Amino acid sequence: MRKVLENRSLSDEERMDALENQLKEARFLAEEADRKYDEVARKLAMVEADLERAEERAETGESKIVELEEELRVVGNNLKSLEVSEEKANQREETYKEQIKQLTNKLKAAEARAEFAERSVQKLQKEVDRLEDELVNEKEKYKNIADEMDQAFSELSGF
Repeated sequence: MRKVLENRSLSDEERMDALENQLKEARFLAEEADRKYDEVARKLAMVEADLERAEERAETGESKIVELEEELRVVGNNLKSLEVSEEKANQREETYKEQIKQLTNKLKAAEARAEFAERSVQKLQKEVDRLEDELVNEKEKYKNIADEMDQAFSELSGF
């Protein structure tokens, strides 16, 4: 009878070990799924932010087109009225050429600033991505250390 109880106790211990291993594996899989979910959520947020910025740029571009079309219409009307007086037309033509040149220069400067800003955003985004990856790695290290300490405490309390 004692032998049977010892065998049953040994069998129960082996079963408990197997169940503990399955529990550890399940926890690991759950943590991995959480990590993947967090990463996907972060990427989704980045894509949504990129989309919002692109939509803002499109809106800005569309309003600029409307402004430029209106300005073009005004310039066209002015040119028609300038044809009445040749001398005034020549003087005003020079004025408009200078305005167009200034507007073109302003537009080029604005485009250059926008391009610079986009490059800066890309650089900053890369840095943010790098820092976020570093944070994830540090959290993973912390979790591993905490798990090791928990395991060590469990082993010590078992003695």
